[in-house]
Amino acid sequence: MDQISMDDFLRVDIRVGLVLRAEPFAKARKPAYKLWIDFGPELGVKKSSAQITALYRPEDLAGRLVLAVVNFPPRQIADFMSEVLVLGVDDAQGRVVLLEPERDAPLGSRLH
Repeated sequence: MDQISMDDFLRVDIRVGLVLRAEPFAKARKPAYKLWIDFGPELGVKKSSAQITALYRPEDLAGRLVLAVVNFPPRQIADFMSEVLVLGVDDAQGRVVLLEPERDAPLGSRLH
């Protein structure tokens, strides 16, 4: 496993966001959703493409708090610009489980 410094880790800006809406992303190569996520007044609403279709339905995602990396460069995926990377981990079957705060936290709060 490669080691990184604490300074490297601190450069990754991970924030709390609220999913405002989600819809199927038909043009993605792998099954995915388009997400619109509110990161509060400092960052506003950002878009993300997320391959989370195995465990989540679009209607279940609105209103959910998530953690996302907000300082990667935007990435063009088909006809959609993904601006943030929503974080998740694989379960035992390889399905993505979203990471979320254990309790309510202000939108835009940074991971420490």
